[in-house]
Amino acid sequence: MENIPFLLLAGLILCVFFLVSFTSEKFRLPSVLVYIILGVAVSSFFVEIEAIHTVAEIGIVLLFFILGLEFPMARMVNISKKIWPAGVMDVGLNLGVAMGVALVFGLDIISAFIIGSVAYATSSSISAKMLEEKKRLANPEAEFILALLIFEDLVAPILVSFIAGIQSGEEMTFIFMGFLLFKIIILLVGAILIGHYGFKKMNQFVAKHIQHEFMPLLAVGIALGYAGLAIFLGLSEVLGAFLAGVMLSETGRSQELEKLIVPIRNLTLPFFFFWFGTTIDLGEGVPFIGMMITLIIWAVFGKIITAYFGSRLFGLSRKVSCRAAFSMVQRGEFSAIIASLALPQLRIFSGIYILFTAFIGVMLFNRAPAIANWYNDKWYRKSAPVKQPVSKV
Repeated sequence: MENIPFLLLAGLILCVFFLVSFTSEKFRLPSVLVYIILGVAVSSFFVEIEAIHTVAEIGIVLLFFILGLEFPMARMVNISKKIWPAGVMDVGLNLGVAMGVALVFGLDIISAFIIGSVAYATSSSISAKMLEEKKRLANPEAEFILALLIFEDLVAPILVSFIAGIQSGEEMTFIFMGFLLFKIIILLVGAILIGHYGFKKMNQFVAKHIQHEFMPLLAVGIALGYAGLAIFLGLSEVLGAFLAGVMLSETGRSQELEKLIVPIRNLTLPFFFFWFGTTIDLGEGVPFIGMMITLIIWAVFGKIITAYFGSRLFGLSRKVSCRAAFSMVQRGEFSAIIASLALPQLRIFSGIYILFTAFIGVMLFNRAPAIANWYNDKWYRKSAPVKQPVSKV
């Protein structure tokens, strides 16, 4: 593949993506999962092709930039007050328990921590794409799901930095961790200040020029720039892209800006899921089969418990909480990033784990509304007291 001109390669890939998307729609299969499987199938032909990774990164940045446009700062503040109990529960049940399982199966504490970190975060990209594809972004559970994903996106870069520090031999001190937290706060405060004192005053400018050809340049430039700043600070580009969207949402023109960016995102985002598939190395066998089965089962139950009770604490109804609970099982990009820092045997283990949980998660996401309806009808409507007719005397 290295000798093929990139334009030819990109053209061929886009045509294959078209066939994949068209076929998946015909057979009602999630295109996200099909892109991932395609990447796994051809991974041996796409080793170290940096251009594909770059396009993939642009796609994921634009996805989260568009999500950020839906969350003005006032709404973000309101959500943050309600999400932290679910976030703490998420860390304990999904990172903590998975780490404990790995220790029980004989792994050392560092390897167990890596496995726990791989098992922790729901895939933000798959979840966001599925919410959009299934037209559930307007549903009440979407706010909770996105809020918990953002919480995970704040924790996951810390985990990545911590593991990278261990692997490089860097000493994990309170000073190191404190500096990492300081960088996250700087990125967040910067977005708040720029949004409030900058873009909030640009409402009239954006409204006047929204149809001009230079507006996508501004929007994409802000998205890529702030995502790049996050990477420069050693954080996640996903976090930077989301905050860039939050900043521009202060113009009050989120819907118009979104329409400008969506066509670019639709071209680049499939590259991310394809690239992610190429990073999954199935190797020559499945190591730690007992631990694999145990962790996959817990991947399902741990996220269902977290999302259900977290949604209830968030203030959602039982039915909506059930719908959220079956929508967050899939693991993805952060798990792959963390797995890439592990030893070869753990990388193979993690790749298979990610593929299975992504597949199960997407299937459960599709069935979540039906499961929630059954749950509500089976356990609550039937148990509700029947009102007796009032007799007329």
